Amino acid sequence: MALHQYDYLFALGLIFAFLDAWNIGANDVANSFATSVSSRSLTMRQAMMIASVTEFAGAVLVGARVSDTIRSKILSIQAFEAEPAVLMLGMVCALVGSSTYLTFATRWGLPVSTTHCIIGGVIGVGIAALGPDGVNWGWKGVSQVFAAWVIAPCIAGIFAAIVFTVSKYSILTRKNPVRAGLVMLPIFFGFTAGVLTMVIVWKGAPSLNVNDWSAGQILGCIFGVGGAVALICVIFFLPYLHRKLVLEDWQLKPWDILYGPFLLRRGPVPERPEGHDAEVVQNYYRGHKTRAQLEQEGGNLEVADDVENSKASSLDHLSETTNEKGTPRLSSAGPNASSEPIPWYKNKDNLKPRNAFSLLTKAFFHGVDVDVVAEQNKASILNGNMEEMHAHAEHYDNKSEHLFSFLQVMTAATASFAHGANDVSNAIGPLATIFLIWNSGELSSKAPVPIWVLVFGGAAIVIGLWTYGYNIMRMLGNRLTLHSPSRGFSMEFGAALTVVMATRLALPVSTTQCITGATVGVGFCTGTWRAINWRMIAWIYLGWLITLPCTGIISGCLMGLVLNAPRWGMSS
Repeated sequence: MALHQYDYLFALGLIFAFLDAWNIGANDVANSFATSVSSRSLTMRQAMMIASVTEFAGAVLVGARVSDTIRSKILSIQAFEAEPAVLMLGMVCALVGSSTYLTFATRWGLPVSTTHCIIGGVIGVGIAALGPDGVNWGWKGVSQVFAAWVIAPCIAGIFAAIVFTVSKYSILTRKNPVRAGLVMLPIFFGFTAGVLTMVIVWKGAPSLNVNDWSAGQILGCIFGVGGAVALICVIFFLPYLHRKLVLEDWQLKPWDILYGPFLLRRGPVPERPEGHDAEVVQNYYRGHKTRAQLEQEGGNLEVADDVENSKASSLDHLSETTNEKGTPRLSSAGPNASSEPIPWYKNKDNLKPRNAFSLLTKAFFHGVDVDVVAEQNKASILNGNMEEMHAHAEHYDNKSEHLFSFLQVMTAATASFAHGANDVSNAIGPLATIFLIWNSGELSSKAPVPIWVLVFGGAAIVIGLWTYGYNIMRMLGNRLTLHSPSRGFSMEFGAALTVVMATRLALPVSTTQCITGATVGVGFCTGTWRAINWRMIAWIYLGWLITLPCTGIISGCLMGLVLNAPRWGMSS
């Protein structure tokens, strides 16, 4: 029997669950793709499109499993059997506290744990309603979550360090790194695909009914998918990369990868026409100086950069205001303006929103074209001397780094899928409880999470990513340590392995902690602690420490005020 007298609580739950999931997209999805964008493996727009698909798929396919932990393992819900509407109120208060704190943290650029937020809110509600004894502090409740917060960064750091060490000595430092990379690439692709399959078949997706599968069927599915992806890599990727990196085919197009082995039958690469001097692969280390370069330039580095920038700016301005003979060019705004038309994309009038639709479109795509790498290099009290920090990291061959850019896209998608599976519970776990009580009037910890709730949470995460995800993304990446495709691959894969394990064990771990631990692990592989920005690490840890008490206080105070508020018109 539906509790229509509490329709307003259900409506508030929907609103604040959306706000909470929106903040998860804006704050937490940066954990998956900040490394890919920072290493230049993906553009911001490419990262957004991939994240939209993987986050939504992870939330809908696997999110129900972890949502049960948030919903029923933190509080002693049996205490609310007589008054299930009180638990409904408590979940609304928890969402209000979590989403409120997350909104401020996201605005201030603080990459906090969204898992901390909602669990702190639920704990605050439990203490306000039932006292300290109303919270499951044991291993099957809060203690298990606390332990995961401590263990997860360490495990992620170890995984990432192992992956990068293997990549370093099997590919990057070899005499012919490109050849070694082409040999190892199918293995990495197959292994990564196997990990992605694990999160689905290990009792993850309810629609697959994998509870009835035997261990042999599960292992067969994992190794079968991994082997199939490795075979596809051999057939399509290797011929394409051989022609691009070894033969340096400047005519090759991205869609030529579909030709597969037929690329090997193409003739020799023709000479480049005059004026065509584009590199085969981009310089992934541009803007980052080596240790030798810094020592050679000495203490006049900043002054020299300022002088060069000033000269370049002056020359650019001179070329824009003079013609080929060096005489001043008339302003286009004057009566004798030049007849050259202004391109539409440089005309600011064309960029102004003209109606409600264009205004919404501009707001939605506001952060897509942000240059995240440039934003990360801006001076900040948290950055310190980034050039000095980056100089401790070794620069590897750009062609071999290019191989890892393909892998990094796959690991970023894996991490994003795992994030959608794990962190969507932070918003829809309480919402599922609200809906179940409102819809049935009963309390059940075993009731399934409705599919529309998963879709609702996944869509809100995607919207948050597109509209404000860039804000946290520019706070991470190169500000923690130097990023390159090989390092980013190791970080993302180490974090993804940790989150996949947590999803298998139904632990709502923090992906923020996983990627931070993985970043520190890879940073230590340089052989010195100076390659890591400890100021930023301390800032992130400070955010973790204050998150749980802040959300707990907000939610607990709100719950206590509502429960103990005077009732108008009630007799004594």
